[in-house]
Amino acid sequence: MSKMSTDHIRPTDPVGRMLYRIAKWLAIFGGIVLSAMALLTTASVIGRSIFLQPIPGDFELVAIGTGLAVFAFLPWCQIVRGNVMVDFFMSAAPTRSRLLADIMGGLIYLLISALLTWRMIFGGIDMYNYNELSMTINFPRWTTFPISIAMMAFLTVVIIYTIGRSIAEMRAGRYFDEPVDAGDAG
Repeated sequence: MSKMSTDHIRPTDPVGRMLYRIAKWLAIFGGIVLSAMALLTTASVIGRSIFLQPIPGDFELVAIGTGLAVFAFLPWCQIVRGNVMVDFFMSAAPTRSRLLADIMGGLIYLLISALLTWRMIFGGIDMYNYNELSMTINFPRWTTFPISIAMMAFLTVVIIYTIGRSIAEMRAGRYFDEPVDAGDAG
């Protein structure tokens, strides 16, 4: 079994390298948040079974943390082409067809990402204006919106970059992140 490497997915242009680095740190942040939610759940279950006292609002905190983690993972998945890929249908297709599918999928994802970012702004404002609180621990629900909106806006930027990368790849006739075969290099 060969060692898996992500070196071939790392963008080589300055903008791509910067987006890659930010997306990587966001994904690490998401992993830390998700790990904290797992520890919180474990502590609550242990507290419930041993002391008959769970952590109050554990399900609310897990929902908030999981939402933040998901938003943190999305840019990384996009920049390393880890989002939903239809490899089963497209693996035998010519490179040009796969790139066209990447571009079309990217455009649809861009539309969804931009729409969600735009609507989350208004959702956060409404939650702030109405002082919406979580049910058990009275956590102000609007407080997670600014960071979530920032991560969604960053996802939108990453999608725009990856669409541009796919267009450039289509012009070049190959995926830039595919390792070049020794026979192709000469």
